[in-house]
Amino acid sequence: MSTDLHDTPESAPTATSPAAPRHPRPEVPGLTPATVTSLHELVVDWFGAHARDLPWRRPDAGAWSVMVSEFMLQQTPVARVLPVHAEWLARWPRPADLAAESPGEAVRAWGRLGYPRRALRLHGAAAAIAHRHGGEVPRLHAELLALPGVGEYTAAAVASFAYGQRHIVLDTNVRRVFARVVTGVEHPPNATTAAERRTAAALLPSDEATAARWAAATMELGALVCTARSPQCGRCPVAALCAWRLAGSPPHEGPPRRGQTYAGTDRQVRGRLLAVLRASPGPVSQAALDAVWHEPVQRARALDGLVADGLVEPLANGVYRLPS
Repeated sequence: MSTDLHDTPESAPTATSPAAPRHPRPEVPGLTPATVTSLHELVVDWFGAHARDLPWRRPDAGAWSVMVSEFMLQQTPVARVLPVHAEWLARWPRPADLAAESPGEAVRAWGRLGYPRRALRLHGAAAAIAHRHGGEVPRLHAELLALPGVGEYTAAAVASFAYGQRHIVLDTNVRRVFARVVTGVEHPPNATTAAERRTAAALLPSDEATAARWAAATMELGALVCTARSPQCGRCPVAALCAWRLAGSPPHEGPPRRGQTYAGTDRQVRGRLLAVLRASPGPVSQAALDAVWHEPVQRARALDGLVADGLVEPLANGVYRLPS
């Protein structure tokens, strides 16, 4: 799930286009159709004035830029993604360029973004695009979903943000906005529920262009204003309509929210092992890997996990390399 937002290109059809298809929208429990329309207008207008200028949002960005950003932004802030995204697009401006390289080069270029299996998945998606779709990121949601490493969220996000289509794009930021504005609770459940999907579907504007804009706008609102720890309700365009705020901003009463730890975990050990391999132009000895972590059992477990995930290849004589 991305922690920050991405926008649909400005070249997408406008909401006023007479050719824009319209879809029936179910009612949102507790909200009148007029209130839903107000939500759309307020959030989309706010987005037009406050959206960040990000490279994957620009008119010339293209679908490949959007797809790369979507993979990189999963559980990673925009500030960390920006330089790696720029380097990636400069080196591999098309999916076929990445597909021509080894998976290990994708892992190497991923740097310290974290969750490096995303690099392998993106490489796999690029190879499939090159072989199945003539090197062009497909437009159809079903074709995007069929790509290796692409799940429902990423397929919907690319179709929406790159091609201006109407899809439910439900990441952590959007779920939090809907939980507060519609449901009146501080935080959404730990895992996405069917009820959340029904709410998102009921809130989705009926025409494609506005729906794509709404998807980007709600994500940006959650990233910049309706944040998890310090929501800035005084800056929120829909504060007057927010059920959570109108209820007095009650504290979270559900299951404890999952925290993310890093220091001392296998994730940290895996990161250190990969850093040695990324820095080396060739295979790395077991001794060089042993030097990065003091505890042998945890170190071996982390290395075994990297091999099992396809991020590291063991060779003869106790040496290792990035996947070839």
